[in-house]
Amino acid sequence: MSVTDVFPLIKVPDAWPVSVVATLAMVCLAGLDLAGAVFAKEWASHGSVRALVLGVGAFLVLFWVYASSLRYAELALVTMGWVVMLQVGLVLVDRWRYGVELPAGKWVAIAVVLVAQAYLVLAPSAESGGVAAGGAG
Repeated sequence: MSVTDVFPLIKVPDAWPVSVVATLAMVCLAGLDLAGAVFAKEWASHGSVRALVLGVGAFLVLFWVYASSLRYAELALVTMGWVVMLQVGLVLVDRWRYGVELPAGKWVAIAVVLVAQAYLVLAPSAESGGVAAGGAG
């Protein structure tokens, strides 16, 4: 009996293109990571046991989704896309939920970093020819 018998990885239909699977994985990972980060902030700020339990759960599910996604898409592609989406989410949560005000220069820096990261994720590589190619096939 293997670990994957007890905790099976998520499977997607073979007909789904790698780009769709990778994009869904990135969105799910960013959402789970963002939720876990908010729960961690709430636990650190207020000592909420509920936030602690929910945060641990979010990160366990995140690991499961991450491992599952790597059966279909490249490690660097999924990770970079997830990080880009997470960064946007964290900046917005900090702004709207926690009232963090950033000066214009920092917004410009954020935009430059996000554009550079988007280029890393979306630009075709010499080997794979872009997002739609590749995978763990």
